[in-house]
Amino acid sequence: MDNKVISPYLREMDTCWQAALAPLTLGMSPAGVASSYFAWASHLAQSPGKMLDLAIYPLLHTPGFIHRMTCVRGETCAVDPRFKSEKWDRWPWRFYAESFLYVEEWWRQATTGVSGLEDHEERFVSFAARQVMDALCPANFPATNPELAAVTLNSGGINLLRGTQNAWHDFRHMIGGTPDAEDEKFSVGVNLAVTPGEVVLRNGLIELIRYAPQTKSVYKEPVLILPAWIMKYYILDLSPHNSLVKWLVEKGHTVYMVSWKNPSAEDRSLGMDDYYRLGAMAAMDAVAAECPNAKIHLTGYCLGGTLALITAAAMAQRGDNRLRSLSLFAAQGDFTEAGELELFVTHSEVDFLKNLMHVQGYLDTRHMAGAFQMLRSYDLIWSKAVNDYLKGLRRDAFDLTAWNADATRMPARMHGEYLDKLFLHNDFAEGRFKVEGRSIAAEDIRVPVFAVGTERDHIAPWRSVYKVQMMTDGDVTFVLTSGGHNAGIVSEPGHEGRFYHMHERKHGDRYIDPDAWRGVARQEQGSWWTAWHDWLRRHSAKDKIAPPPFHGSFGAAPGTYVLQK
Repeated sequence: MDNKVISPYLREMDTCWQAALAPLTLGMSPAGVASSYFAWASHLAQSPGKMLDLAIYPLLHTPGFIHRMTCVRGETCAVDPRFKSEKWDRWPWRFYAESFLYVEEWWRQATTGVSGLEDHEERFVSFAARQVMDALCPANFPATNPELAAVTLNSGGINLLRGTQNAWHDFRHMIGGTPDAEDEKFSVGVNLAVTPGEVVLRNGLIELIRYAPQTKSVYKEPVLILPAWIMKYYILDLSPHNSLVKWLVEKGHTVYMVSWKNPSAEDRSLGMDDYYRLGAMAAMDAVAAECPNAKIHLTGYCLGGTLALITAAAMAQRGDNRLRSLSLFAAQGDFTEAGELELFVTHSEVDFLKNLMHVQGYLDTRHMAGAFQMLRSYDLIWSKAVNDYLKGLRRDAFDLTAWNADATRMPARMHGEYLDKLFLHNDFAEGRFKVEGRSIAAEDIRVPVFAVGTERDHIAPWRSVYKVQMMTDGDVTFVLTSGGHNAGIVSEPGHEGRFYHMHERKHGDRYIDPDAWRGVARQEQGSWWTAWHDWLRRHSAKDKIAPPPFHGSFGAAPGTYVLQK
């Protein structure tokens, strides 16, 4: 039989085999993992100086270890958050903690600074070593954790019995057998996403929500928000006290929000062009129809911010001048420094995920959730395991955790294009990305830009977000706010302990690097929302108008797409 006839079937065999492997490996390519380990081991083997350094590490650092064992807490000992209780000062607990930190530092030295090792391979091996060490931390075991040992002895082991019940409940919830009682305290349309509004557009990909005005007059220019479609839109309309859209309409803005459909296998062929055409541009056209003769403040969050950048560049390339400004929240356009997520986006990993998505038509939420949890394994995995399964307690759910559990799927074609063209090859930043067959460039964007990065962002590191300064050709106001990828954005006025840095680069000003920027940016206390409102106000018409009338309705907010499971 002709090899040309057989080859497609053999390639399909590879696809099906890798798709079957993916659930067992949490979506990680075994070949990619093996190649990184082999590269590390082989480069280490040809570095006798590095191996000698590791061999004599105990000899050189044992005096410091002994000193830490005898010093007074707070004088010379660095306190690790895993060992913050004063009970860790006592014998033998302090020995367990210091020994663990000693070994953990040895592994950090062993997996970094190996001559000739590629950066992404070093990051992956170092990351994998951290995962193992996080799992073996003495804080995770009753016999080596003084707090757990005391709780277990005082309760006669009742805490472990309650923890087993918690673990069984979570297991049943994970496989879809029972609802999570804590998350059920929050319900979309009841105490989440309750800002009044109406759905003014529905197509096969989005519902467009227009929020009801709260003031007699409004700013002429409406705000159109594109949230990420990797999660539900209501991160920006959580509870009434921390809803960004509620706060905006109370300030006199006309606000529109896109609510994305939760795709299924039938939507496997939806691509980035569809998210541009049926998502961003369909919403743009609807807003323009409802607010004629008014330019639009386009706003994007996370992946929605990447789409907002693409949309603004495509509109500029086509001579569409309906934008008044562009606002970006924790959004990347240049992915060369995309942080620890780069660990999961290699050629091997992308091809592995493409094969998985080819079979099932989408990327399941569990694969993405697993990757995000491993990036912060202590906070999201082990501290929860200790609290829930060993102490037998339960952390109270709150609106942000309920939203975080309400994940969405990703269509196969779109997610493959996003990983391959944007994340892996950085096509947009380098001028190769095409929208509906035509190349676009961020340099065509000349409207004012307001960009927000967050200090502790492990998904869109602020230095990566900062690269918008080099991509667009207009005025850029950059804000660096306290918090992480989600909590830093959901930072309502009155939230205690919030602060931000802000600086504006005018068109024609010389570029300054992120570290130099921190030196010139002024620090402000409170929420960056107020600074954004002031910026929107300055870039809006001075005279306010009556709220635009509604033109048809597809039902009340929050709509139906947000309820899809």
